[in-house]
Amino acid sequence: MCGIVGVYNKLKSEEDLTPLLAEINHRGPDDSGVWNDDLVNLHLGHARLAIVDLSSAGHQPMYSRLKRYVMVFNGEIYNHKTLRAEINKEILIDWQGHSDTETLLAAIELWGIEETLQKVTGMFAIALWDIEKKLLHLVRDRLGEKPLYFGWQKDSFLFSSELKALKKHPSFQGNINRKAIALYFKYNYVPTPYSIYEGIHKLKPGYIVTLDIRTCKLVEKQYWSLKHTATNFNRSQLSSTDYISELNSLLTHSIEQQMMADVPLGAFLSGGIDSTTVVSIMQYLSNRPIKTFTMGFDDKDFNEAEHAKAVANHLKTEHYEFYVKGKDALGVIPRLPEIYDEPFADSSQIPTYLVSKLAKEHVTVSLSGDAGDELFSGYNRYTITHDLWGKLNKLPRGMRNIIGSGLTKVSPDSWDNIANLIKLDRKFPNLGHKVHKGARVLGAGSFSDLYLNIVSNWEEPLLLVKGVDVLPDLNISESNIDSLTDIEKMMLWDGESYLVDDILVKLDRATMAVSLESRVPFLNHNVVEFAWKIPQKYKINEGQSKWILRQVLYKYVPKELIERPKKGFSLPLAKWLRNELKDWAYSLIEPRKLLAQGFLHEPVITNKWLEHQTGKRDWSIQLWSVLMFQAWLEDNL
Repeated sequence: MCGIVGVYNKLKSEEDLTPLLAEINHRGPDDSGVWNDDLVNLHLGHARLAIVDLSSAGHQPMYSRLKRYVMVFNGEIYNHKTLRAEINKEILIDWQGHSDTETLLAAIELWGIEETLQKVTGMFAIALWDIEKKLLHLVRDRLGEKPLYFGWQKDSFLFSSELKALKKHPSFQGNINRKAIALYFKYNYVPTPYSIYEGIHKLKPGYIVTLDIRTCKLVEKQYWSLKHTATNFNRSQLSSTDYISELNSLLTHSIEQQMMADVPLGAFLSGGIDSTTVVSIMQYLSNRPIKTFTMGFDDKDFNEAEHAKAVANHLKTEHYEFYVKGKDALGVIPRLPEIYDEPFADSSQIPTYLVSKLAKEHVTVSLSGDAGDELFSGYNRYTITHDLWGKLNKLPRGMRNIIGSGLTKVSPDSWDNIANLIKLDRKFPNLGHKVHKGARVLGAGSFSDLYLNIVSNWEEPLLLVKGVDVLPDLNISESNIDSLTDIEKMMLWDGESYLVDDILVKLDRATMAVSLESRVPFLNHNVVEFAWKIPQKYKINEGQSKWILRQVLYKYVPKELIERPKKGFSLPLAKWLRNELKDWAYSLIEPRKLLAQGFLHEPVITNKWLEHQTGKRDWSIQLWSVLMFQAWLEDNL
């Protein structure tokens, strides 16, 4: 795992990449290097976290064997030994070391970049300079595990693993994109291909962007598509036993590949199905105890540490845990705008950072169970949304609109008062808010509209963000996916956006902040492609989510150890915002500050803050997104 930077300037040849590399030193503290071609004004930089081949033979930027290419590369090619064997059958190479970087360059020189990308298994962000054709290729892995930002700023074309490096370049303008702010408040992250800055973009997963130095034109090309994977396959009529066996085999192979390292290795363990599956197979493959790491909370409603410990004891791993308190969160918060260098509001970013910090004390690489939900129908909202749409479709849309309009004519406060007046066996907290959200759901004109309603954080971000009239399109569409079930459509949309821009961003930035490499075995593209071939009836079976993955896990762990409600690395945010984090939070959203900054409508925020503090409503998720934006803004203005 590493960090990369690069600059092409139309007008001048002199560039100093030192300040840019300093900003991503945490991604690669072991070594750094630069390469300059003053004839074409191109400059490449690399910060290295040495994982495979710790010698100087893995130093970057690296030339290809015949000196046609120069490359900087962030990530890991898990099948590089297999690729070397294949290359050796075609040409004789005097290998300088055993790094995957050298293998990747040799493959590109032999087969070309597009054929090589079809052959590789791994996670990566690549910048490849073709000296002969004067082309700069930027490449991102299939599923978006590794980040890459790029764009024109004045006369300079810039790219880097993180935004903070680009900000150190003299050409960087730093104009904040207000439409990106609105998207952020809707989804809790800035979705690809947008960034928080105008003119800077995230490279989409599975894409190559090529800059022709001679014309300064950019050409974008897709080499792998999740949508194509989800909709174009021959679904074999295998038995459930065969599907389980094949999935177990593919996961075992993926995990075995990802355990390849010349440094200490471990895994995150929440005690849930996904992380337990990864750790179980790791321990099965290892002849010594795997190091495992988890977070705990004193609040029993959020604490999974005891479950994780029980799993660790059963598997006989070398287990480490850390209990998070409000003061620990307060200690991390000042670093969040630096770690997540554009606004990001998944509050589990705090425990993810803390568990990464714990892991780094013992290992350099940690495997993660992320992506199991998106591949095997793990989220509750999949079945809830599917069932809801089935019921809504029985009513004509006109009637649904009339009902929804009637429900919103009664204010949320009035609905709450009604609930308090009527003596019911159970309480309905925040009834008014839920009724109004339900009314918006009633008006959904399509299943994709319903999905966007369900996943939205702020339903009406345009009422919060100043200076934005229209929300950009996220390209959530039902076109060309008619063959998918409603649940499969949601899994696809999550895989294209939520997984890429929330889950993987959270993991990459948290681990890289402490110079820890994270790996995600579920995102081996062979596992992903097979998962989409598995019939939906084996993913949700008799109301049980991730059924087929559970069957794999039962080979290693008894049922009673894992059959319990899912929690993950979540935290008691609502409580903390009323107690330990209250003063910090208010300092960021003080009304005069909001008015002076001019980005957000102050009354909307103040109203939610007061309702949350009095316990009238739980606005912790919405308030957290405001607080993370405000913290980022203070750190970046």
